[in-house]
Amino acid sequence: MKTNHDQLFKELLTTFFVEFLDLFFPAIVEYFDPDSISFVDKELFANITSGRKKILDIVALAKFKGEDSTFLIHVENESSSKSDFNRRFFKYFCTLFLKYNAPIYPIVVFFMILL
Repeated sequence: MKTNHDQLFKELLTTFFVEFLDLFFPAIVEYFDPDSISFVDKELFANITSGRKKILDIVALAKFKGEDSTFLIHVENESSSKSDFNRRFFKYFCTLFLKYNAPIYPIVVFFMILL
């Protein structure tokens, strides 16, 4: 049976999301209330005319410390660098902004599985 490493990595990140941010992006942790983190619907329609559905890896909504306003943290994990990735990631950013009208902190985690 083949292991779904992508899904396992997403589970690991969501379980230890605040710890992940604290370890690799400590500046973000200074700005949000860790108890306010909630994971939002990741399904987006990146191409409205074709109706193709895109599912993002991890999208978290967080409140700024001491404020009612929120921002998004979008994490994509990729196993390789693809030539269209920058364009695709930018489209995700734009679609999230249009949907939530909130600041977005985009993060890409490139990883390689050694067998």
